[in-house]
Amino acid sequence: MDIDFKEYKLRCQLQGHEDDARGICVCGNSGIATSSRDRTVRFWKLDESQKGVYTLSKIFLGHTSFVGPLAWFPPTDEFPEGGIVSGGMDTLVFVWNIATGEKVQLLKGHKLQVTGLALDGSDLVSASVDCTLRRWRAGQQVEVWEAHKAAIQAVIRLPSGELVTGSSDMTLKLWTGKSCSRTFQGHTDTVRGLAVMPDVGILSASHDGSVRLWAISGEVLIEMVGHSSIVYSVDSHVSGLIVTGSEDCTAKVWKDGVCVQSIEHPGCVWDAKFLENADIVTACSDGVVRIWTIADDKVAGATVLNAFASQLSQYKISRKRVGGLKLDELPGVEALKVPGTSDGQTKVVREGDNGVAYAWNMKEVKWDKIGEVVDGPNDDLKRPVLNGTQYDYVFDVDIGDGEPIRKLPYNRSENPYDAADRWLLNENLPFSYRQQIVEFILQNTGQNHFTPDPLYRDPYTGSSAYVPAALPRQLSEVSKPSYKHIPKKGMLTFDTAQFDGILKKISEFNSTLISDSEQRHISLSESDFSRLNAMVKILKDTSHYHSSRFSDIDTGLLWKLLKTWPVPMLFPDVIINLIRKMTANPPLPANQLIALRALTNLFKSSFYTELLLKYRSEVLDAFSICCSSSSNKNIQLSYATLLLNYAVLLIENKDEEGQSQVLSAALEMAEEETIDSDSRFRILVAIGSLMLEGVVRRVALDLDVLSIAIAAKSSRDPKIAEVGADIELVAK
Repeated sequence: MDIDFKEYKLRCQLQGHEDDARGICVCGNSGIATSSRDRTVRFWKLDESQKGVYTLSKIFLGHTSFVGPLAWFPPTDEFPEGGIVSGGMDTLVFVWNIATGEKVQLLKGHKLQVTGLALDGSDLVSASVDCTLRRWRAGQQVEVWEAHKAAIQAVIRLPSGELVTGSSDMTLKLWTGKSCSRTFQGHTDTVRGLAVMPDVGILSASHDGSVRLWAISGEVLIEMVGHSSIVYSVDSHVSGLIVTGSEDCTAKVWKDGVCVQSIEHPGCVWDAKFLENADIVTACSDGVVRIWTIADDKVAGATVLNAFASQLSQYKISRKRVGGLKLDELPGVEALKVPGTSDGQTKVVREGDNGVAYAWNMKEVKWDKIGEVVDGPNDDLKRPVLNGTQYDYVFDVDIGDGEPIRKLPYNRSENPYDAADRWLLNENLPFSYRQQIVEFILQNTGQNHFTPDPLYRDPYTGSSAYVPAALPRQLSEVSKPSYKHIPKKGMLTFDTAQFDGILKKISEFNSTLISDSEQRHISLSESDFSRLNAMVKILKDTSHYHSSRFSDIDTGLLWKLLKTWPVPMLFPDVIINLIRKMTANPPLPANQLIALRALTNLFKSSFYTELLLKYRSEVLDAFSICCSSSSNKNIQLSYATLLLNYAVLLIENKDEEGQSQVLSAALEMAEEETIDSDSRFRILVAIGSLMLEGVVRRVALDLDVLSIAIAAKSSRDPKIAEVGADIELVAK
């Protein structure tokens, strides 16, 4: 097909974000707003004096976790330069005044991450992983409804006034008010991005790697396939051009359903948008926002272009694989100075930007060059490698009895009996396992209807297939992946307390009350203190916990403290109906810590299960606001333990809504860079357990859990690296 098209080139780079650039909003002719994993929203203004370069104008601070969707509304009397709306992982929606840089509204109502924003006249509509759409008017929520049974990933408004949503349930839905008038089915994975195609229909981007153009009637007009991974975003221009951003590190430009250009990036392209003049803005995981143009007079100078080309080359080298191995991990040619150990031994070394294979010539005592090693054309569907050899499959096999995990390689072209024989021989395992291994291979390679070759004869029995007389003890979970730290079973508690210190602090507080004539009536008497001392003695005597108890008078004394003492003096244990008081703004660290530990210890007894489930949402909401970003390491550990215990409890009770809330809170905490290793470990175990045994694996994937797992794998702390690998394994 002959398509008239001029290629896009780099115009400029907007640098400032300290982590992934996630979202883009074109603010008319005022500028560009961008969001990031660094928790900021940034506003960039066009500087015509610098050849059309954009410069940073404002940084909006307020979100406590990464920021995603953005929306812009044009200037009004109240907002002379317009306003920006942002939604984040922290479940909050903020409205910002561009002129002043101030936060003018906080919209709170969603239970999980906010994923989409759409302006509907003077109203705002927000979408969330909590499956709801919420309508806001003048800063107040006026409507809420469940729009999908799975996470909502995007929402747009059509020129007709109707809304369209895309969801992890793989569908799009068309909304007239709160009524769904049509469901669009066709994608085979999460619908991640939406856009309006003027005068034509609706564009959708999906995790299935495709982009679809739909008529309002629900008919698929065009399906665009070209990306090799998740497509996160899609946008259109009045010229008919379409742009998409993908996990495959490209932004692709489409015309008439055909990809006319792939713009490579040094990272994942989270978002891509058109400017009015058809220039393209992209947000990349390297934290840089780039603008691409077809106007020759706006193309960046040679210095910028060369620097970008070098950055892109280095990134591609770091990702390039030869024979299933990363190019930058291959040894250099100096490795050929070491003699081989056997004739024909092969070695792959890096020469420039290529991997080159050599074979050891024992007779001539030298390495003979075989040739350049290349991977197949599909860089994302790599065949696994074991001991330098590629296979269609490499399975993990656990034979139990404390033995290490064994690697079982297999190619589909092989006879499964031959593969099983070779493996058992190499691993020095008994042939009584043979049929089980064959069945495992067939089951896990989709060969359920495998028919043995009638001419095949088992070398051990002479029959056409081996049938053991009596199978020994079964292989322990042959097909089950092995995890180091998940799922978590049982509850964690805080079993120690500084009773003498607590008693001393109560005495200090009591002296303060006695000296205040207005509060003297709520102070403790000498007899009250004697009773407290007796209670502390009971608590210290852990060997008699099974037979000791508090009297009603003892309990009444504690209630007096909890109900009547001022908030700064609420130092002892707390129960559910005092959580709001203990987490009041500004929260006192001592109160937070005692409240968290007391609540966490309730998980130890099944007596409190109903209570913990009933108040789950209130508890998590209260603590997430004041604890998720706390710098106090004791509070971090206590909050992480609370989330881990809730994860275990909600998995046991098959509570999907609760699991989603805990997952969201855990992911938000995992994003924190300042939490200590013990807290990070517990929070990662909670995430992995929810994904493995809960029902929120897909939600976790939609919330980019893989990036958290990969970051954890690179940790110097072995436990964190191991649980990061666990999460990555569950995700894949």
